[in-house]
Amino acid sequence: MESDERVKAQLMNALDLGRTLDRMARQIAEPIDSDVDASRSFALIGMQTRGVYLARRLQRRIQEVEQIDIPVGTLDVTMYRDDVRLRASPPAVQETNIPFDVTGRRLVLIDDVLFTGRTGRAALDALMDRGRPDSIRFLVIVDRRHRELPIAADIVGRTVPTLPDERVHVSLEEVDDRDGVWLIGNGE
Repeated sequence: MESDERVKAQLMNALDLGRTLDRMARQIAEPIDSDVDASRSFALIGMQTRGVYLARRLQRRIQEVEQIDIPVGTLDVTMYRDDVRLRASPPAVQETNIPFDVTGRRLVLIDDVLFTGRTGRAALDALMDRGRPDSIRFLVIVDRRHRELPIAADIVGRTVPTLPDERVHVSLEEVDDRDGVWLIGNGE
């Protein structure tokens, strides 16, 4: 979090986030048929940046509890966003690495925060350019509401009503050196 931002509230501490991920891992694993080779029919796709780490954590939890090895891919949607041409400077593009065919798979798309739905729409476009999945479920840690597009999450950690000028920041140890979720004010 940047120093000029004002923390209004901590929404989740590290323990809360861990419990939320445990619950979400069970929700992901629920529809997996034990007679089906999960590594060929299911996959997790983490959206850059924090969604990638969340996907890896969920993969480990599913492996530990269900003994199911589900592949993980990473997705950058920067060039699929509808505002990419409106930016003053070229956006930073991160890695997309999906080492499996998405066609015929049941995918779980993972992001940290759902706000307007525009990033989710961009992710759907990016995935459809790679093939035709059987299904795509959307998982987010926090749903802020404020939709501009008809995009909804199938698995939600927590729904937090926010004001349009507020932000929700999901901190992950891998990127931010600590776990937690904070509501950030506009700095005034």
